[in-house]
Amino acid sequence: MPPLEFFSITFVCAIAAGMLGALLGLGGGIIMVPVLTLLLGVDIHYAIGASIVSVIATSSGAAATYVRDHITNLRIGMFLEVATTTGAITGAYVGGLISGRALYLIFGVILAYSGFMMFRKRNVEIPTDVPESQLATTLRMHSSYYDAALKQRVHYRVAGVLPALGLMYIAGVVSGLLGIGSGALKVPAMDLAMHLPMKVSSATSNFMIGVTAAASAGIYFMRGDIQAMIAAPVAMGVLIGATLGTHLLMRLRGTVIRRIFVLVLIVICTEMVGRGLGIQFP
Repeated sequence: MPPLEFFSITFVCAIAAGMLGALLGLGGGIIMVPVLTLLLGVDIHYAIGASIVSVIATSSGAAATYVRDHITNLRIGMFLEVATTTGAITGAYVGGLISGRALYLIFGVILAYSGFMMFRKRNVEIPTDVPESQLATTLRMHSSYYDAALKQRVHYRVAGVLPALGLMYIAGVVSGLLGIGSGALKVPAMDLAMHLPMKVSSATSNFMIGVTAAASAGIYFMRGDIQAMIAAPVAMGVLIGATLGTHLLMRLRGTVIRRIFVLVLIVICTEMVGRGLGIQFP
């Protein structure tokens, strides 16, 4: 493919990836890895290297807006980031030892799990009957935000802090291994274990994924997996898309975001598992 055509296609796809990534808290990488590998024929290791860059760009484009609007829970994000950063470094080292086909399958399984968990709570707008957590109270994690779609201030409580910490280490390993920002696990972990509203989970995930990806980016760069011709259009497009996605999240209900999450993961999961099993889709 001519370089200009490759650049143009990658850039346009990256805008869409950044928008969905910022909206769903997944990072642009969860879209860009399949686009680069399945559509443009890029080796998955180079695709993951570019994806790491796109995750940092998504976080940079979305996090500032979410923090300004007080949707991001900074206390939760900083607390859990300790586990995800440690996991990301572990995953980055392990990633160079695993074959491309195995990475496809791992990616597909992670997405299938995330989609199933989100589908179970597809009609939940704001969590109710949240268990009491002394640790969350001590760390002052309970908070509130103004929901423009509901036209009201939403107060929420936090639970399951320690289980979420363990899940975040696993999410970090996935991030370093697959270059997807690990939002596919972070969002369900905060949503299910900590009982956060969907918008808070998405916004806090966007805040965290950039730090997690940065922890493993240096390792991918030293290994030669980050190619400028691939990473540059991805980073630029994702940054633009992430800015658009933040405005969209403010206007949508949490249940709508949850359903979009499930649909996106079903499509990508099918493609990636098929490629891992050697099945070519038209």
